[in-house]
Amino acid sequence: MRYDVLLFDLDDTLFDFGMTEKHALHNLFMEYGLPNGVKDYLPSYKAISKVLWDDLEQGRTTLANIKVERFKQLFLEHALDIDAEVFGHKYIENLGKEVHMMEGVEEMLANLSGCRFAVLTNGFQLAQHARIGGSSLKDLFEVIVTSEEAGFQKPQMEIFKHILDKLQVSDKSRVLMIGDSLSSDIQGGNNFGIDTCWFNPHVKTNVTAIQPTYEIQSWDQLVEIVKIQEAKLK
Repeated sequence: MRYDVLLFDLDDTLFDFGMTEKHALHNLFMEYGLPNGVKDYLPSYKAISKVLWDDLEQGRTTLANIKVERFKQLFLEHALDIDAEVFGHKYIENLGKEVHMMEGVEEMLANLSGCRFAVLTNGFQLAQHARIGGSSLKDLFEVIVTSEEAGFQKPQMEIFKHILDKLQVSDKSRVLMIGDSLSSDIQGGNNFGIDTCWFNPHVKTNVTAIQPTYEIQSWDQLVEIVKIQEAKLK
């Protein structure tokens, strides 16, 4: 088999982060007596959060800063008297309670049971481990690496080296990175010299110069790619 080590991004790849985020925020806003919080503040929050996560990819901020800063900015914009540090900590805990898998993930992993699976995510360690641990996927991954634990984030090459060292894999031709983010998953994998697969279920147009090795819209296409490469070696 050519690709027998599959590295998966987590959010909006294996798990539906939009649903996770919405539920986690709603439950927290309810706790703070703001039942319309998601309706009133989610668009602002998502805009603020996107800028901060882009900054993280570019090395301009840290996860620790994101945890608090996104809510500081949100509460300032909407004149809400809420402690951003406490709210940010509770939000991470809430994220960990939400398990919303993308369609077809379980079947895909079952069909690729001969491969080794690992997760490589820029998300928070507490939330990501809790979500995987609360799902049917909890026993499938040999290694789960978060940027918080590694001290590096995608697309930095160091985090890819870190996970391959943990997997004790030196042959990069055996490895495929699968994720939804061109700038994080695909750029990082390309930089590190491993093949990449862009998970693009909404058929977005790639307007960047970043080119994945493969592009898929559904998980059965990933199974086909891996099986085809396996057949070529027989």
